[in-house]
Amino acid sequence: MKIICALPDFDFASNPGSLGVVLYGQALNAKLGSAGGAIKEVMRRKKYHPAARAWDFLSIALSVVTADLAGHRNRSPDGWTREFELEVAVADPTFWTSQVASLESLLGYLTTDRWRLRFIGGGFQPVPERDVVRPKEDSIVLFSGGLDSFIGAIDLVANGHRPFAVSQSVRGDDEKQDEFVSLIGGGLSHLRLNHNAHVPDPEDMPSQRARSIAFMAYGVLSATSLDGYHSGERITLYVCENGFISINPPLTDMRLGSLSTRTSHPVVLSILQRVLDAAGLRVQITNPYQLKTKGEMLVEGLNQPLLLAHAHRTTSCGRFKRYGYKHCGRCVPCLIRRASFTHWGVADRTPYKYKGLTKDDKERARYDDVRAAAMAVAEVKQNGLEAWLGASLSSPLLHDKDALRQVARRGLDEVARFLQTQKIR
Repeated sequence: MKIICALPDFDFASNPGSLGVVLYGQALNAKLGSAGGAIKEVMRRKKYHPAARAWDFLSIALSVVTADLAGHRNRSPDGWTREFELEVAVADPTFWTSQVASLESLLGYLTTDRWRLRFIGGGFQPVPERDVVRPKEDSIVLFSGGLDSFIGAIDLVANGHRPFAVSQSVRGDDEKQDEFVSLIGGGLSHLRLNHNAHVPDPEDMPSQRARSIAFMAYGVLSATSLDGYHSGERITLYVCENGFISINPPLTDMRLGSLSTRTSHPVVLSILQRVLDAAGLRVQITNPYQLKTKGEMLVEGLNQPLLLAHAHRTTSCGRFKRYGYKHCGRCVPCLIRRASFTHWGVADRTPYKYKGLTKDDKERARYDDVRAAAMAVAEVKQNGLEAWLGASLSSPLLHDKDALRQVARRGLDEVARFLQTQKIR
């Protein structure tokens, strides 16, 4: 599938047979896609002035998200792996062409698809605003409204940092994101952006695997807007996610590839860091909880009263929108969430559609994710951790693999204890 992503003045009609995507603008006809329509205006109103290559990276990220939305897995040769030929307009095509191998590797690992990238000129080049605003915060924290990012922002403030919170605007979570950041440290500065990606013929059940790269791009854009960055400092971008879900080994052999997200996998973050460094973008990506389980994050959280009051209101569910903005209680993120409350020893007041899982039917105990979790626990008990992990930690880009194995073990142990409370074996 060939997709060309460029600014509104690009001659999309000269490329028949390709899907044209308008970046930072609106599609002029129903045959075109669009992405990032409001972002340029939001940054202009804020009077922020990010680095030019941060804008280029955002253009790439928006293009990838749009491609992910447009690609139909059931139309691929094997019914699953998609092939993308993606052409993106950037301000510095020579530099980004030098990074094609790294970016294609990153996207392949993130989405399990095949990507071919090409960069052309004519990308967005920001004009400095008058009276530029440069926020004084010392770091960026990605803030999703989920439990991990809530804990992460709380802990950063408790440790004396002044993070700037950056969110992906998500219907059903926007108000909670705003409320939560207002509760932390007397209120954090907060920026919400939305990729607003649209294509003429989206997949019925579109992939969500690539959207994390847009979230990362928002963080980089914001980091290069800070006063410290403009003074020559290296800005830390905190990606707060528990190590078990970060590694996210497929629970069973049947749950490979896109069934297991790699949003904050250390391989993804390592390749992305390499690209940012090559771009001269002084942004350091850090996951401070890479070696912590979700339950350990709760137990060790530095503001227990705030967590006790609001942890149950955060969002973890992979199907939150599908169930009327309510947790399902049975998907993998919900199971890990529920297990973390069990480890914390605090009653979980989260309203779940499927709170009880003991009933032996396909909606509960025999639901695919619940069965897969139980099978993973049984696999480790019978054959050991290494057999279950398989190739999950085989990449040469991973360091301290033993510590990663141990957090995987502890994370699965938390799930096992939760399943026991539900009488699921």
